[in-house]
Amino acid sequence: MEHRDDARPEVTAPHPHGTGPVAYDRQYAPDLLSSVRCAAVLLGLLLLVDLVAGTLSWWRSALWVSLALLLFLVLVPARVSAGEGWLASRRLLRTRRVRTDLLVAVRPLGGVAQRLVLRDAFGSRVEIDPDVLLHNPDLWYHLAEAARTAQRSGTLLCGTTALRHLAERIDRETARTVFRTSGLD
Repeated sequence: MEHRDDARPEVTAPHPHGTGPVAYDRQYAPDLLSSVRCAAVLLGLLLLVDLVAGTLSWWRSALWVSLALLLFLVLVPARVSAGEGWLASRRLLRTRRVRTDLLVAVRPLGGVAQRLVLRDAFGSRVEIDPDVLLHNPDLWYHLAEAARTAQRSGTLLCGTTALRHLAERIDRETARTVFRTSGLD
């Protein structure tokens, strides 16, 4: 008996490597710098308060450094890249990669931090922030083209509505940017 999550037998190709141009998240470096700044400001303030209070010691300094390091680890962004038929999200310890031309599902996750979950026919799963696609047209282009390929081939079972809503949002933001830049706002 075949389940929805089972990989279809006709889609058993491995991840493509080195095919075509690769697009990267252009906001990664500024976001990384921002997370470093936040951690450094927190460390500086904690050390300053302890110094002024006269309670600064080596073990308290180590505690504040570890707290600032923990904040940095929480704030560090994922590095998103995409190429022809694939999308990858790289965190500190792990890189997740999904075949976008063999997508099975695209689901938005609501909540405080919105996420877009992509799953391919091989069971690989990637979570990305939709704003990354909004601010990087190259990444969106790679995802949209490959998702159309997956839809035509019949592997994309769930998520065409989510992709359409995302495309409409990206088109709205692009139009606003064009109007703002040309002075027609």
